[in-house]
Amino acid sequence: MAAASVLVGAAGLAAFAWGSLVERSRFTLREVSVPVLAQGSAPIRVLHISDLHMAPWQKDKQDWIRSLADVKPDLVVNTGDNLGHADGIDGVEYALAPFQDVPGVFVNGSNDYVGPQAKNPFRYFGGPSKRRMGSTHETLDTDRLRAVFANLGWTDINNAAEALDLNGTHVEFFGVDDPHIGRDRLDLITRAIDDLRANDPLSDERWPDPGTAAEPRPTVTIGVTHAPYQRVLNSLVNHGAQLILAGHTHGGQVCVPGFGALVTNCDIPRKQVKGLSLWNLGLRTAFLNVSAGLGTSIYAPVRFACRPEATLLTLTAA
Repeated sequence: MAAASVLVGAAGLAAFAWGSLVERSRFTLREVSVPVLAQGSAPIRVLHISDLHMAPWQKDKQDWIRSLADVKPDLVVNTGDNLGHADGIDGVEYALAPFQDVPGVFVNGSNDYVGPQAKNPFRYFGGPSKRRMGSTHETLDTDRLRAVFANLGWTDINNAAEALDLNGTHVEFFGVDDPHIGRDRLDLITRAIDDLRANDPLSDERWPDPGTAAEPRPTVTIGVTHAPYQRVLNSLVNHGAQLILAGHTHGGQVCVPGFGALVTNCDIPRKQVKGLSLWNLGLRTAFLNVSAGLGTSIYAPVRFACRPEATLLTLTAA
């Protein structure tokens, strides 16, 4: 019995050492194809990054993110939680500098507003963490972070909508601010989409001119959120999203080989805690990509059976 206890303890220490010293820095690029474009459309390469949780000393992570520019994405989507430390903005700016003038959109997570706090990790087994943005949280420089993204040419779609033309396809985006801290305003999405299309002379609702023989231009609609709560995913599908991008979960962060994630930190099913899946709502279906993210809280710097990742999604013709 004593020998068995020693072996179990040694295995636990080895797993912790691996997760804290090795795996959390084994960054990987996951590549998937998503058949959502109209027939005959040229592919669109979308780089999805999330949960950088950047601290100023994380040079390896910064350099790895910079290297992602080599995949030459047509679009970058950032699903929030960029900061892991009050002094992390310089690292974010350095890491993302190679994406200058690559079209992009972003939404915020809680760790774009307030800094992380030490907490008991076993509380996550009781359900999503209860984040309250009160006086005990360190306030982050969200305005400066937004300015970094604006200087890259990226568009803020927190509770807003935007459209871009990429490789011959009209891409509509709508996003929400972080649902985990109650900043999502789903009630604004309908109006944002209506305003977007009303101000677009080539909107599907107004084009082609009945007097012409032109075909409707190919359009794809993408919903974006930090935390993939079911009520948000359902709303995005109801608003016509064909693809939804999210982060927040860290893929479970500490997983059991052969079993998967133990927690999700929201109400999404464990089997959809990371990767590409389908989100069904009645007769409607959207592709859902949940990023396992690139960072962790500085107070819980460990990953196990869940490597930090970015995702390259190639949107293709259905």
